[in-house]
Amino acid sequence: MSTLLLRRSDVVRNLQSLVLLSDMREAFRTDALARTVAPQRTRALLHAEGSTSVLFPGSLPGVPAYTVKVQARFSPQASGAQGVLQLHDLASGGLLALMDSVHLTNVRDGVLGALAADVLARPDARRVALLGAGPQAVLQLKSLRLVRTLSQAFVYDADPVLTAAFATRMYQELSLPVRMAGSVQEAVGEADIVVMLGGSRPGALLPEMLRPGTHLTLLSTEESGKGDLSPELLQRATFVCDHRGQAVSGGLGGAGIAEDAIHAELGEIIAGLRPGRTSPEQVTVFGGVGLPFQDLAAAWHVYLAAQGDEDVQRMDFGT
Repeated sequence: MSTLLLRRSDVVRNLQSLVLLSDMREAFRTDALARTVAPQRTRALLHAEGSTSVLFPGSLPGVPAYTVKVQARFSPQASGAQGVLQLHDLASGGLLALMDSVHLTNVRDGVLGALAADVLARPDARRVALLGAGPQAVLQLKSLRLVRTLSQAFVYDADPVLTAAFATRMYQELSLPVRMAGSVQEAVGEADIVVMLGGSRPGALLPEMLRPGTHLTLLSTEESGKGDLSPELLQRATFVCDHRGQAVSGGLGGAGIAEDAIHAELGEIIAGLRPGRTSPEQVTVFGGVGLPFQDLAAAWHVYLAAQGDEDVQRMDFGT
């Protein structure tokens, strides 16, 4: 069979965040109503500078494919994050596509953060704080604009050069005022939505720093940042995750979250099985580890778009 070979530029060209947002919402709803396969994640430390992980199988009712993603994380001085995603035919196991997973995962996380904010943040939320100013922060801010009309952004990162570059870029690209904060407390003090990015390690976020009614999104909690999560904050807030078992066994478990403290999975709220925000003063927290079915939603979206892309290479591995 013919396999699509998708370079990072091919993935960028065939991935539309607004369409993926709708696809991801439906994927969460479907997963909550009919979860077919338990997600699995294995991670191994290779040496002091790098680790590798495998996420599988990405599966959703109604999608005739599944995914296996192999991801590597090395120090930024080496090669940073790298990865490849395999999209297989569900009936035969045939390899439909092989694609770079870095941009795919970053956009997936951006859309995930936006979806969580759309479901849990107040409808009038307009000011966002980003704790971390790396590439993920760019996609988080751009994705949030799909679900809320933003008036102001605040950003804090331990690297002031990175922070300044982010603020300048976002003002130029989005015409959105971005204020550089000198501390975590300064960044979140006026925010309606706060996004803490995995790997940013900005410093502890304490419950008294957040105003009533704030929504907080924590991303990539399975690998890093758990030392910055306040157990008191997670326990006082209405806590929602993308998967109970993965949240407890990952970084949030290390921060003191037990399964009985989880209000709901995001898909359960989208499907109407559990309530979401119930008052304007409620503090809500979404902790996302990133799941294989989310990879499938993004990869299937790219695959369908790329089938008509004449610039995409194809190969038959069976010849």
